Amino acid sequence: MDHGVYNNPLVSRYATREMSAVFSEAHRIGLFRRLWLALAKGEKELGLHITDEQIAEMAANLDNIDFDLAAEREKLVRHDVMAHVYTFGVACPTAAPIIHLGATSCYVTDNADIIIYKEGLELVRDKLVATMARLKEFAKKYRKTPTLGFTHLQAAQLVTVGKRAALWLEDFLLDYENLNHVISSLVMRGVKGTTGTQASFLSLFDGDHSKVKALDEYVVKSFGFKASIPVSGQTYTRKIDYFILSALSGIAQSAYKFAQDVRLLQSRKEIEEPFNEKQIGSSAMAYKRNPMRSERICALSRYLESLPVNAAHTASVQGFERTLDDSANRRIVMGEAFLAADSILELMMNVTNGLVVYEKVIERHIAEEIPFMATETILMECVKAGGNRQELHEKIRVHSMAAEKNSRMTGKPNDLIKRLQQDPAFAAVKDFKKLLNPKLFIGRAPEQVSEFLSKHIDPVLKKHSDAVAKYVTGGDIKC
Repeated sequence: MDHGVYNNPLVSRYATREMSAVFSEAHRIGLFRRLWLALAKGEKELGLHITDEQIAEMAANLDNIDFDLAAEREKLVRHDVMAHVYTFGVACPTAAPIIHLGATSCYVTDNADIIIYKEGLELVRDKLVATMARLKEFAKKYRKTPTLGFTHLQAAQLVTVGKRAALWLEDFLLDYENLNHVISSLVMRGVKGTTGTQASFLSLFDGDHSKVKALDEYVVKSFGFKASIPVSGQTYTRKIDYFILSALSGIAQSAYKFAQDVRLLQSRKEIEEPFNEKQIGSSAMAYKRNPMRSERICALSRYLESLPVNAAHTASVQGFERTLDDSANRRIVMGEAFLAADSILELMMNVTNGLVVYEKVIERHIAEEIPFMATETILMECVKAGGNRQELHEKIRVHSMAAEKNSRMTGKPNDLIKRLQQDPAFAAVKDFKKLLNPKLFIGRAPEQVSEFLSKHIDPVLKKHSDAVAKYVTGGDIKC
């Protein structure tokens, strides 16, 4: 690394090499050359005078890229694609006359971008599924473990640790389904010409429309796509970029929700993200165990969530058949969105692989609040024994307010149950302790978790078993 210049931290600090490689210049220009080769092979097959020697020469030099020569050429011609046409021609002197035949720059740039985005989305999907696999095991393990639910950030009716994890999983499941839709909907730009009319190719094939259509199909199938975009200007519609970034933003939203919940729970000492033996929580306060990984998830997610609006603006201002104000913007935004998503999911895999649950702390917190939650059951028991519901409700309200005030003012434990036991109005309740069993307050949470996992999560994990196996021990973050 050159420490004398700015280095993008998404590359140098957060994202993985495998995602950086997908967006590398070597990969992109390598795709340019493969697209030029596919174009030449298709044109030859459809009758244009292109020799086997030219095809073989191009195929032999796909990755023989002289980036220094391309950079020098670009300084002269001020056109990056033509600089690489020239550089490829230098490496392939016999094929040079037919490289880029009939094509416009967007033949290579747009088609290469779509291929890159598909590769990136599939990598994101693999890591998303691996994250879901880890959360599934966590939800399954703790599906019966009662914990305080929170509404308005105030203690509410009990849930279970596993049920809360199922809520995280549900968000990621929706992201998975949306991601699948985006991936399956991706089509190449294909062979469309300078303004999308295919006029140059129609001229090459002497007005034979069927050959122009066949060439488009040949190139598309060469890269494993089912179709090209039905109509285009010089570029594919930039709304596709917006849909891609929206899918990635959805993952960031779910990750932020998860990480913020973990941060809040860690502040209550109920759940903790992984903490290494030699890890330093604070440069000043040596005792601290800060949730730095979850905080980083939130930081990166907030950035990724902001990017779809950029793509929306770009899509909306593309005048007529195209303008070039999208190019520099997309080079930054699209790559960084994928790198951010990759970074977030690496952290997600790491955190979900090592979440620690402190059940005794959770039990203590439940004990502080459960007397209030038991009052409805106590009320019903007394009404069934002949008590007046309205009168009993008022007594519970008065005792509850007094118990809460006493606890807050003195710091002593909640004594509501003791107050109710001493009130003759609640004499019908014979066993108050039995009514305070937390498992009486979790409803169908364990069953909901089991049903959700088996019906909705397991089929996804089975379908992507290779990705689950690949990343089962992954998620090692850089810092």
